[in-house]
Amino acid sequence: MKKLLVFAALVGLAAVSLSADIYIKTKTHSDAASFMGQTTPATDAVTEQWFNDNQFAQVGTGDSMIIDLAKNLAYMINHATKSYVETPLPLDLTKLLPPEAAAMAGMFKMTATVNPTSETKKIGSWNCSGYDVTISIMGMAMNMKVWATTDLPFDAGAFNDKFMPALMKGTMRLDDASVKEFAKIKGLQIASEMNAEIMGAKMRSTTEVLEISKKNPPAGVYAVPAGYTKKANLSLADLQKK
Repeated sequence: MKKLLVFAALVGLAAVSLSADIYIKTKTHSDAASFMGQTTPATDAVTEQWFNDNQFAQVGTGDSMIIDLAKNLAYMINHATKSYVETPLPLDLTKLLPPEAAAMAGMFKMTATVNPTSETKKIGSWNCSGYDVTISIMGMAMNMKVWATTDLPFDAGAFNDKFMPALMKGTMRLDDASVKEFAKIKGLQIASEMNAEIMGAKMRSTTEVLEISKKNPPAGVYAVPAGYTKKANLSLADLQKK
C-alpha cells in the first residue's frame, strides 16, 4: 500500500509538471535621454511572461499583452485605465492606433540584420552565444548585442515559430525578411544591450532574464480582467503607458 501511495504521488507530480506553463522574468533598463528639448528620466522595470502551446501573456507594471492562438486574437491591456483593445491575428499595431498617431507610425518601418558571432558567455546559469543585431529605421541605425541560450526547459524553436512573428511584426513592424533575420538567433535571448543615436539623441537600454522555470500560471493570466472596458483603438495615454 505504501509503495502504491508513493507511485500515485509521483504520477501526480508528473501530471503537474506536464501541465505547468513556462515562466520568464526579465528586467529592463533605459538610460535617461534628451530628445527635441525634452528629457526622459532613466527607467527600470520587470516584466513577466507566461506561455503554453496556444497562449502567451506578457505582464508589465501598468500594461499587459495576451496572444491566444486558439481564438486567433490578441489583447492590449492598460491596467491604469482598466481598458483593453482586442484585435485579430496577425497583430498589426498601426491598425489600433489613434488617427493622430497612425499616419506617423506608418513612416517608421524597421528592418533588421542579424550576424551570429563566435563569442560565448555565461550569464546567470545559462551558456550563451553572441549575436550582433542592427535595426534600421528611416536611415538611422540601432545597434544591439544579443546573448541567447539553448539551455532551456522548453522548445524554443516551437515558441519562436508560434509567437515571435506576431510580436515582431505587430509591435516592431518588421517585414518578413527581418523576421527571418531574427530566426538566426538560436534559443531564447537572455540579455541584450541596445545603443542608438537618433537625431542627436543618444539612447541606451538593456535587458536581462532573471528566471526561467515551469510553473502553474496564476488564475486569469491569459484573460482580460473582469470589469475592464473594451475600446476600439489605443489612446496616446495607452502608448505612453499612463
